[in-house]
Amino acid sequence: MDVVTQISNAIGADRVLTGEEATPYGKDWTGAYTSTPLAVLRPANTQDVSKILQIANATGTPVVPASGRTGLTGATLAQDALMLSVERLNTISEINVKARTATVGAGVILSNLHDAAETHDLIFPLTLGARGSAMIGGLLSTNAGGSNVVRYGSTRGLCLGLEVVMADGRIMNLMTALHKDNSGFDLRNLIIGAEGTLGVITAAVLKLEPKPQAYATAMVAVPSLPVALDLLHHLQEQTGGGVEAFEYMPRSYIDHHRQFFPDVTGPFETDYDINIMIEVAATRPEDAQAAEDGSVPLNALLEDTLGQMLEDGTVLDAVIAQNETQRREIWKRREDAGEVAFFCGIFVNTDVALPLDKIADFEARLTPRIKAIDAEASEVIVAHLGDGNIHHTTYINRNDPAIMDALVEAVEDVVQELGGSFSAEHGIGVSKLETMKRRKDPVALDAMRAIKSALDPNGILNPGKVVPSAD
Repeated sequence: MDVVTQISNAIGADRVLTGEEATPYGKDWTGAYTSTPLAVLRPANTQDVSKILQIANATGTPVVPASGRTGLTGATLAQDALMLSVERLNTISEINVKARTATVGAGVILSNLHDAAETHDLIFPLTLGARGSAMIGGLLSTNAGGSNVVRYGSTRGLCLGLEVVMADGRIMNLMTALHKDNSGFDLRNLIIGAEGTLGVITAAVLKLEPKPQAYATAMVAVPSLPVALDLLHHLQEQTGGGVEAFEYMPRSYIDHHRQFFPDVTGPFETDYDINIMIEVAATRPEDAQAAEDGSVPLNALLEDTLGQMLEDGTVLDAVIAQNETQRREIWKRREDAGEVAFFCGIFVNTDVALPLDKIADFEARLTPRIKAIDAEASEVIVAHLGDGNIHHTTYINRNDPAIMDALVEAVEDVVQELGGSFSAEHGIGVSKLETMKRRKDPVALDAMRAIKSALDPNGILNPGKVVPSAD
């Protein structure tokens, strides 16, 4: 009896897709990574996942966990492997208002969790452009970041507990709502960010936060990145840490955005080199209560702060959203970054993290190295400036692997010189395996291989991803 038949008998044939039914699962959002899974498995509960992994482990069959397949590094590539989709594990079991937690299945779509929390005047603060399709399991498996990390942290910091099915099918119950638990190794944080190579996440307990009473959102042009950081720190001081997003969109990004979305105007009547999207939020009712003249204190604070900086020349221009429609327009420009990066031609895309004060150095050092490799290349940057995460894309005129590799190494060189990381929030998957081999501390790689071998001795969980082989 083959492995697909065994699994069909164990969990039900209606939960197993093969042939044409499985074909759509062989492609991710980018379209860059395609494969033909042996079968697509759609378990309905944790026990189903356990049965699948018991059989796969006994037969040595590779299993690739998948959620919304919105990743950018090929982590769900599943050629001749079983793809285990968590899409049916989509129940929000509990919104605990008193504890401010949500207990959810790995297949819950991020926007659905947003909606559920909002009915209780709470938020799950992780947000990103793919929120309408990205699922909790994938977000945890990649330790996703998004635009609000500057205030709330990455996904790892928003998770209290996990349920994980191990490679041999055993279920590890870490489903705690505790904010402190110092009882041995931090297995929760080991699983988060492992991209399904150490276990399959089936459920989680997540932190919720109070819903802000008001938002103030603006586009601001400044003369330099150091001035932008001064603005960030000043706003943090003025708002008591209320900056939720601080996003960098230079002229190169604005120009490419116009090309991809020709009906959309730029943020200002004049073009500027450095454009910053700012969002500040307040949870205190008094910061959101409109005055007799209709002004909202939070908006007034942002207007006053930017007005003073306009007068002294540290801000060149500013546009503040006056309603929710204008706010969404500002956000859309930033959230279009995926389409702008991946569908504007032949490109090399990188996702790096740097100390906040090194981002200007990164740009200054990198551009001449890129031009030395390909004089015709063009660069586009968009960044979560508040947490030092830069998405750098180089566009070239031809599909030349040697040039592409050289461009990636140029980025790696500058990042290493400046004490950064070559992967900020997208993970490793298959696309950064060579970078891991070149740049990751060799002792750290040995430790990762030892952990992988201990938890998945038969190597069935998402093989060939995240940790490069030792040879």
